[in-house]
Amino acid sequence: MYLPAHFAETRPEQLHRIIREHPLGALVTHGAAGLDADHLPFEFDADTGPHGVLLAHVARANPLWQRCATGSPAMVIFGGAQAYISPSWYPSKHEAHRQVPTWNYEVVHAHGVLTVHDDERFVRRIVARLTRRHEAAESRPWKMGDSAPEFIDGLLKSIVGIEIALTSLVGKAKLSQNKEARDRAGAAEQLQARGHGELAGLMRPAD
Repeated sequence: MYLPAHFAETRPEQLHRIIREHPLGALVTHGAAGLDADHLPFEFDADTGPHGVLLAHVARANPLWQRCATGSPAMVIFGGAQAYISPSWYPSKHEAHRQVPTWNYEVVHAHGVLTVHDDERFVRRIVARLTRRHEAAESRPWKMGDSAPEFIDGLLKSIVGIEIALTSLVGKAKLSQNKEARDRAGAAEQLQARGHGELAGLMRPAD
């Protein structure tokens, strides 16, 4: 990933935020047939290992868990807030006409070593954690206990667990840091008006 110094995001708390707020990651692996990518919702455990651990599951029918043996290198890409930026949103553009379109975004590349867990207890734990997290905002959160045990047991047998022990996190936050404060503020205002409130908040200059 091309990473100019002014766009590099190295703060662990911000890298962790991007992963947790945008948990659908693209798991990139390399096997005998070349590169492949699987899109999976991940649970992030920042307290395990030096850089944390990513946990997920795949369908047993997915060849990933057989194609990529335990110990295989892997990378998971987490895309955060993103949107197109028009040069017309920069006040300075209307003075000197020296601005061009761009795209602002946040992204984290999580590198690590993959472990396959063909283990009912492991996948039960992962499903429970993912469910608790993503159902938390519901007025009546769904839980596995809401369904008949034999139904859940059958579904758990059809999935396989994935664990990725992270060796590094590489982050990029392209938020117009190379622009004047008034231009960043102008772009943020236009993003907010267009429904991109998350990116707008990240771009607003600090007081």
